[in-house]
Amino acid sequence: MSEKLHVSEPAGLMVFLSTQLQGWARSKIKQRLQSGCVSVNGTTITQHDYALQNGDLVEVGATAKAASSSPSQLEILYSDRDIIAINKPAGLLSVGNAKETQQHALAILRNQLSRRTHAVKLWPVNRIDRDTSGVLLFATSREMREAVMDKWDQAEKTYLAIVEGCPDPAQGTIDQPLRLDEVEYRVHVGAHPDAKPAITHFKTERTNTTRTLLQVQIDTGRQHQIRAHLSWLGYPVVGDERYGTNGDRMGLHALRLKIIHPKTGKELVFETPAPADFFALMNQNSSTTRGKKLTKPVSRR
Repeated sequence: MSEKLHVSEPAGLMVFLSTQLQGWARSKIKQRLQSGCVSVNGTTITQHDYALQNGDLVEVGATAKAASSSPSQLEILYSDRDIIAINKPAGLLSVGNAKETQQHALAILRNQLSRRTHAVKLWPVNRIDRDTSGVLLFATSREMREAVMDKWDQAEKTYLAIVEGCPDPAQGTIDQPLRLDEVEYRVHVGAHPDAKPAITHFKTERTNTTRTLLQVQIDTGRQHQIRAHLSWLGYPVVGDERYGTNGDRMGLHALRLKIIHPKTGKELVFETPAPADFFALMNQNSSTTRGKKLTKPVSRR
């Protein structure tokens, strides 16, 4: 059975649901949105800030969609007694929580490495979004996690991003603070008392008339930083329904992570090439406007 709600005045979807679904925890509403259980006039919507109009019919499904199958094992890029780097596929959560029922990389890797007589414990060093593929790092102790994080500002984090349109200039730096809206679960760009500094560098690798492959480096590691910054710039990541348009696969891949090992002082580089379905996005059509010019200030590198 589902909840059918009629809209009587314009409102954002998350705000409307929070008002109408009295007694529902905010986390429950978010989970229904993110898992595709909410529709507006028969169309599935996952955007928290989707604009509702007077007369719209909102339907909230009773159960979430079945989770897609998860891999039983993950590709290990590097491992020693202290740290383990893996290649996380797109569509898989980095870690879970008490409210999350879907499988995640931490649990899969922990099970993969554990033996009947020895259960492995792991701590996530970094996280990448569910729909982002690429390098993900874990520590084998809380102390090692903290030691790596103490020098995280020295780490080099490189991504590949496929965006809508052709950035002009072809490279630059976005230096705009970011703020996470806990209600909408969306990052806002620009000055605000709660905003935190964020710096994103980008350069064009190749382009066609509609889409561009960028190499992106981030000096900071804010939540949704690349996605929010590139969308603010006017060139959203392909397949990013929260900051751009929906698609089968999001065009973001964590290509390379360079750190200094806290114990040995040795420089370590973890790298994994983007999968074929990522590069296939360059040749797919999109309904969004292409080739638009830069409308916001960008400082060149």
